[in-house]
Amino acid sequence: MKNKLSKKEIEEQIRKIFSKNPKPEEIKKLKRLAMSKNIKLGKLKRKFCKKCHSLFNSKNSDIRIKKGFKIVKCKNCKSVRKWKMK
Repeated sequence: MKNKLSKKEIEEQIRKIFSKNPKPEEIKKLKRLAMSKNIKLGKLKRKFCKKCHSLFNSKNSDIRIKKGFKIVKCKNCKSVRKWKMK
């Protein structure tokens, strides 16, 4: 029988894994865990690519600021994400 994790345990696990550099497989697993307990990732969603789940850093992403938007382009899968800056 599987032991089930509580919502707080999953939140702690998400914070701990994002404190180091997670691999795309780990990010995919964390997203699935968060969705299972209806946990919102919030600002953590901006740290990885939506399609290939790779972590945004200087090696695998281009970051531009244009007309009040932050534009991040993933070099792995060529997807583009935009966020309005405050």
